[in-house]
Amino acid sequence: MKRIVISAALAIAAIGSAHAASIAGLQNTGVVSTGVVGAAGSGDTHYTLSAASSDTTIASTVPVITNDSQWPINPWLANSTDSKWITPTSSQGQSFDAWSAGTYTYTLSFDLTGYNASTASFVGRLAADNAVTVKLNNSVISTAAGFTDWTSFSANSGFVAGLNKLDFVVTNWQQNGGNPTGLRVEFASSNITAVPEPETYAMLLGGLGLMGFIARRRKAA
Repeated sequence: MKRIVISAALAIAAIGSAHAASIAGLQNTGVVSTGVVGAAGSGDTHYTLSAASSDTTIASTVPVITNDSQWPINPWLANSTDSKWITPTSSQGQSFDAWSAGTYTYTLSFDLTGYNASTASFVGRLAADNAVTVKLNNSVISTAAGFTDWTSFSANSGFVAGLNKLDFVVTNWQQNGGNPTGLRVEFASSNITAVPEPETYAMLLGGLGLMGFIARRRKAA
C-alpha cells in the first residue's frame, strides 16, 4: 500500500510540475543561431518575407541582415550583439515606395508540438521603419511606429498546438526619395510547459485504482 501511495503521489507531482521551457524558434532579427548575430549582407533564414511595393520588386523571400555602420543605422537604433535590423534587399539604404505606401510582412514560425499551448507566453520589443502590426496566428496583438526607440509587445494567449505563426506587418509610408524600410525584433523571455508523458498518467491512474481497490477490501473486511 505504501508503495502505491508513493507512486500515485509522484505521478501527481509530475503532472502538476510538468517541465517548463522557453519557446524554441523565437529568434531575434539578425541572429543566425541562438546568441550569434549574422554577418552583414547575409540572409536571416528564421524569417520569411513577402512584400507589396509600388515601385520595387523584392527578389527573395529571405530578408537581409544589415551592416552596423551604414545608413540608415543612426537614425535607426544601432545594431547590437543581441539583434540587428533586417531589410528587404541587400542595399539597406535603398529607397522604397515613392508613389504609395508599401507593405512588408516578416513571418516567424515556431512549433509547439509536445507542449501545452495554453501555457505559452512571450515578451519582446521591436522597432520598424515606419509602422508595424504584430499578428499571432492572424490575430493582432500589438501595433507600433518608429525606428529611434523600442516598443514592447507580448502575448499570453492565442497559441495553438503544432505550428504557430508570428507576422510582423511593416508599413513603409510613401515618400519620394530617402525612404528605406526595415524591422528589428528582440525577445526578452518566453515560457511554455511540456505535456506530461502518457506513462505519467498511466502510473497515476493505476496507483489510484489500486488504492481504491485496497480501500474497498479493507472496508469489506
